[in-house]
Amino acid sequence: MGPVREVWSLAWPTVVTMLSYTVMQFVDAVMVSQVGPIEVGAQGNGSVWSWAAIIAVVGVLSVVNTFVSQSIGAGRPHEVARYGWAGLWLGVLAWAVLLVPFGLCLPALFSMMGHSARTTELETAYAEILIFGGVAVVVGKAMSNFFFGIQRPRVITVAAIAGNIVNLLLNYAFVFGHVGLPSMGLPGVPGIAPMGVAGAALATVLGTAIEAGLPLAIFLGRRMDQEFGIRRSWRFDGAAVRDLLRLGIPSAVQQGSEIITWAIFMSVLVGRFGDIALSAGWATLRYMHLSFMPAIGLGIAVTSIVGRYMGAGKPDIAAKRARIAMIMTVIYMSACGVLMLVFRGPMIALFAEGANTSPETAAQVVATGSTLMVAAA
Repeated sequence: MGPVREVWSLAWPTVVTMLSYTVMQFVDAVMVSQVGPIEVGAQGNGSVWSWAAIIAVVGVLSVVNTFVSQSIGAGRPHEVARYGWAGLWLGVLAWAVLLVPFGLCLPALFSMMGHSARTTELETAYAEILIFGGVAVVVGKAMSNFFFGIQRPRVITVAAIAGNIVNLLLNYAFVFGHVGLPSMGLPGVPGIAPMGVAGAALATVLGTAIEAGLPLAIFLGRRMDQEFGIRRSWRFDGAAVRDLLRLGIPSAVQQGSEIITWAIFMSVLVGRFGDIALSAGWATLRYMHLSFMPAIGLGIAVTSIVGRYMGAGKPDIAAKRARIAMIMTVIYMSACGVLMLVFRGPMIALFAEGANTSPETAAQVVATGSTLMVAAA
């Protein structure tokens, strides 16, 4: 297998997986845009503040990949289960100790941002549902990094696709309920009340639970137990957890600080310009996420490859594989920049032309968002 093919064969399932949560958020935004522009801004604010907390835990869990791949490369398969379980323990404990208390503070946090009463109500509801259901995210990320580490990413890819299908179907059911979308000739779902933004959040949590549950079931299955002794290693391992914290905290701080910066910029600074600016800003940011999340997926893939070659004592090959991944990333993100520049108007219009949005409001959102897309590109 050639070096480019080697990187790509592991990278594409990882890219699909990293896009999974982003695509769920994108679908949420498109769905709630049919309700109104205020809902788009509220969904964006709720998602970014919930993710600002969750990403800190996810950042630490990302190094499960590193330790597992190094154990495989060094011929120490008995340590694989140890770090897989450490990721699960750490994720669940961090959710209970850090994320749940943060969720309880969300009403006070959003009330200080100066948004309209309706926006505050919607963004708080969306963020609370994502945070309290965030245990599915952290378990899913622990499992995804475990399977990336043993270089079986297709397990996670299948789970990500299944989770997104569930999210899409439940989004429609929960957001529009029995009303449906009469403007598009789409029927409602009998017996379900329209929940709007809160329904989108609930659909995302349930889709994420499917995405986490499938690899977890395989992790606990007989085949993995025979190969790595998974079921014998379930007890809390303080040393393995400390290893994850030691290597993962810098990554968590870096990723968390970046998201918090965006959260403050979008919800506090942009939010002061009103609901139109919020809607346009979040529509733009949805495309930005699609442009850089695959790059993060490539980074995770190359981490596994580099870890394996470093564990095998081949640093020269590790460096070459990292260089190939960097070139792939530059090509992809450059292409995204061109698309965002050329098709900025129609791309923003996707979030602005809902059935309940007046033509004047839609035109304002598109005009503002198109300007932002130039800067984003």
